[in-house]
Amino acid sequence: MMLQTQEIRQEKIRSITLRGAGANVFLIILKLIVGLLIKSSALIADGVHSVSDLATDFIVLIGAKLSHRPPDQSHPYGHSKIETITCQFIALILLAAGFGFVWSATSSIYKGKENFPGSWVLIVAAVSVVVKEVLFFLTRKIAKETMSPALYANAWHHRSDSFSSMAVLIGGLASLFGWGYADHAATIVVGFMIIALSGKIIYEGLIELSEGSADKESIKAIKEVLAEEKDVFHWHALRTRKLGAELFVDVHILVDSKLTVLEGHEISMKIEENINKRLSRPVNTLIHIEPHTKKMHKKKS
Repeated sequence: MMLQTQEIRQEKIRSITLRGAGANVFLIILKLIVGLLIKSSALIADGVHSVSDLATDFIVLIGAKLSHRPPDQSHPYGHSKIETITCQFIALILLAAGFGFVWSATSSIYKGKENFPGSWVLIVAAVSVVVKEVLFFLTRKIAKETMSPALYANAWHHRSDSFSSMAVLIGGLASLFGWGYADHAATIVVGFMIIALSGKIIYEGLIELSEGSADKESIKAIKEVLAEEKDVFHWHALRTRKLGAELFVDVHILVDSKLTVLEGHEISMKIEENINKRLSRPVNTLIHIEPHTKKMHKKKS
């Protein structure tokens, strides 16, 4: 059942990423050709940014395929962290793009280079904004459904391209009114936004790679499931960690010492099932069963 779920998840990631790649190819050709024809450095730079988008699409496809390889002797917990590492690469590309925008725009302003791209740049930039915003919402939707950090990062890369196109659009519009530095100023603002976003993605990825625990809402839901189980007297040693889209949970529970092994197993299976129902992501739960006696209860009192 889990294998089927993972296959469906991988197909969703692959499908939306291929759509994004196709849109990026179209935008790259459009931006570079029009940018060269009207000699708009801003539009050409925006086209190069779309090239980085296309590169991250391929990174996501490769990362998603590798992360779904089954567990083996060298990776008994699977390869889910490959997806997280992929996400870090995307964030680094975003970070480099953000600094590149800021540096290029600041340098142009310092050198007194004004830019008046004309009306064609408005049309191309507007098309890019619309396409990229649609891709952002669709990709983010699938990222939430599949709990894919790499796909979520790629969704924001689509939005970063939308922001850069918006900067070109605003700059081109302002230049029609005679201000040659408008597109540079907008690019600097967008550049810092991209830097902040990439920093957030890198931070979250490092938390996961350093065995950070699940989010507060997931932990709260797990505790509620344990508290609702009437056959569990106490529980302790709850630990959680994230591996890509999957959440690993370890917990010790105390049950009646007179229960049979089968009855104890049924209780653990019931808890696992309820945790899976309560959380929206795949969960791998390991429950250690301990006997509860009156003597133990007195010691804990």
